Amino acid sequence: MHNRDWVQTGEEGGPAIFVEGNGIRVTDSEGKTWIDVNGGYAAVNVGYGRTEIAEATLKQMNRLVYFPQGTATEPTIRFVEKLAQITPGSLERTWPVTGGSEANETALKIVRAYHRRRGEPGRYKIISRRGDNHGSLGTTLWVGYTGDRSDYEPAYPGMIYAPMPNPYHCELGGETASDCAIRCAQAIEDLIQFHGPKTVAAVIGEPISYHGGGKPGEEYWATVRQICDRYGVLMIADEIVSGFGRTGKMFAMEHLGVVPDIMTMGKGIISSYLPLGATIATKEVADAFAGEENVFAQTLTFGGHPVTAAAGLKNIEILETEGLVDNSARMGAYFLEQLNGLKEDHPMIGHVRGTGLLLSIELVRDRKTRERFAPELRLGERLSEKFRLQGLLLRVPLHAINLGPPLCITAGEVDEIVAGLDSGLGEIERELSISAHSH
Repeated sequence: MHNRDWVQTGEEGGPAIFVEGNGIRVTDSEGKTWIDVNGGYAAVNVGYGRTEIAEATLKQMNRLVYFPQGTATEPTIRFVEKLAQITPGSLERTWPVTGGSEANETALKIVRAYHRRRGEPGRYKIISRRGDNHGSLGTTLWVGYTGDRSDYEPAYPGMIYAPMPNPYHCELGGETASDCAIRCAQAIEDLIQFHGPKTVAAVIGEPISYHGGGKPGEEYWATVRQICDRYGVLMIADEIVSGFGRTGKMFAMEHLGVVPDIMTMGKGIISSYLPLGATIATKEVADAFAGEENVFAQTLTFGGHPVTAAAGLKNIEILETEGLVDNSARMGAYFLEQLNGLKEDHPMIGHVRGTGLLLSIELVRDRKTRERFAPELRLGERLSEKFRLQGLLLRVPLHAINLGPPLCITAGEVDEIVAGLDSGLGEIERELSISAHSH
């Protein structure tokens, strides 16, 4: 189980074992039905129980389950063609993988190999932002992620960290979203100059960060794009969480009007029905690998698998034909409105934000100072338990409640979740003696 202490889980009588799912709801082995507020890891975009994806998987398995060495299959060709059609700009050459961490690992390999092809082998450093999470593999573990990595030291060489343009907690003291965006973009240019432009390969970031403050001020990505172009640095957009309708557009970069050189995808690409991810590059980047004896040297046994490609195609078809991207925009706006209503009733809510169905509630001890709760209060664990009593599966980190439900959610289901949040927050506030008068 991901990030769980098995001893503690056993003492709590767990883990819960789930056997069935439909839409945003899942049923456990004892017959109790819950709302999975985050659809796994903000990943089951079309919802649970889509038998069409299961049928597409079975149909392909009955025809061809794998491929002979050095060959291609029809579903994979159709799948990458579809990705080229729906992604922004000239993003059109795809390397299929088995998940988001692999997609980012692949992107980092591409940018380093790209610069070598262009006669600049000294470009190996990667700039990422503190607070982003780009995966758990050898290199990606050291990109952006801010948790405890001491078990896996030494750190991977060439990793440079930039501030997150989080308007609510701006590391550089920006008072507004624009001010924070401009300062944090400038910090990237300062890092490139400090380390030497000829040593920097790429800048990577989540367009709209799930854990790191949501959508930045509008100046941020446009300025970062200009900086990357000025210094010959490639831009990687990590759309593993934000892609495939999560933000109310097919890709979050569409909100920002900026085209990256490489985009990485996972989660919603197949709504987690099977392991699948992809790294897509612009034609300009991919063409560096054209010509005799000039291949991109990487082999992944399950990369380009025909069965996952068939399932991924069916998933995208459902997103498009059922209008789930538009539903994400509409329900996200409604959800945000309801969360702002909760903020009026709960003094421990410092800030709410959301773009489509990528939403977050920031929890604070004091709204004026934006002081956070002390770790020893175990606020996240206690809130998670309160929400369970309301029938909501929602694991809360220490300082924020992140919400990423399936895109098929209805207004009535949003209301159910908000009612559960309201109840759980109210109980905690009473236990901690927090009232509107204490602010």
